[in-house]
Amino acid sequence: MTQKTPLVLLLCGSFNPVTNMHLRMFEIAKNYFNSNGKYQVLKGIISPVSDAYKKKGLVDAQTRCEMVRLGIKSNNWLELSEWESKKPEWTPTLEVLTYHKKNAQHQFGNSVQLMLLCGGDLVETFLIPNLWKADHMEEIFSQFGLAIINRMGSGPEKIIYENDFLYKHKSNFHLINDWILNDISSTKIRRAISRNESVKYLIPDEVCDFITEKNLYINKF
Repeated sequence: MTQKTPLVLLLCGSFNPVTNMHLRMFEIAKNYFNSNGKYQVLKGIISPVSDAYKKKGLVDAQTRCEMVRLGIKSNNWLELSEWESKKPEWTPTLEVLTYHKKNAQHQFGNSVQLMLLCGGDLVETFLIPNLWKADHMEEIFSQFGLAIINRMGSGPEKIIYENDFLYKHKSNFHLINDWILNDISSTKIRRAISRNESVKYLIPDEVCDFITEKNLYINKF
């Protein structure tokens, strides 16, 4: 029997707030990797950006981390990493991956692979001039790889096929279809809350209660 590669999945983002779709991405990827016979998913890590990201409407990192903590408290394989969120400056994705790769190797051994989990819309950003450093993309693609959840409105296959640089690394891109369509996004959650609309069953109940208690996203969209 072929030995399976131990795998840790890392999801970066604002998580403003964390949604059920963020958490579903991990489950979809876990199903995919555990069923293809080559990998064994050991852990999923959620890494919120720091306040230095300076995105409009971004609540403070401590609050966003608390929402993630509440959202995953009943999950036995997902964990929150506050390392990136506590940095005084914005941290490049490659640096976040490198940090967690070292931690994963310390916990699970040198054979473990760390992979960046993302939505198909992230692939589009690789084509935006000067947004990503070429050497960073090269290392992320070749040394880590991407687990890409094909979300509504994104077309990562076409983007990868039509770009020579991305196509060169296609073997390290795992395109994972989500057959149960889900268009939940943090932006839509914030908009709904700002309009006093219910977001129950779109985000974890504990997160929904926390947002109500703290009066988050009211009239801030």
